[in-house]
Amino acid sequence: MTTVKGQTDPEQLRAEIARTRAALGETVAALVAKTDVKARTKAAAGQAVDRARRRIGTAGAATAMVAVGLAAAAGLVVVLVRRGRWS
Repeated sequence: MTTVKGQTDPEQLRAEIARTRAALGETVAALVAKTDVKARTKAAAGQAVDRARRRIGTAGAATAMVAVGLAAAAGLVVVLVRRGRWS
């Protein structure tokens, strides 16, 4: 960063300042993200809802199939009782 005479080149100083600003900006952004409790809470809640929906989706399909089967069986019993074949 120094020239032959021991002086710093202005362009090198500007480049170093730009790099320092970029690094500082990234650090500030990271700190802001860590301290934004509302956004972090929303993100965690959204992830929990997604996990619950996936679990319910797999269990929900099985439950729905059982419910349809039970409804069909109940309907069959009603039909047989009305026809007098089941007493």
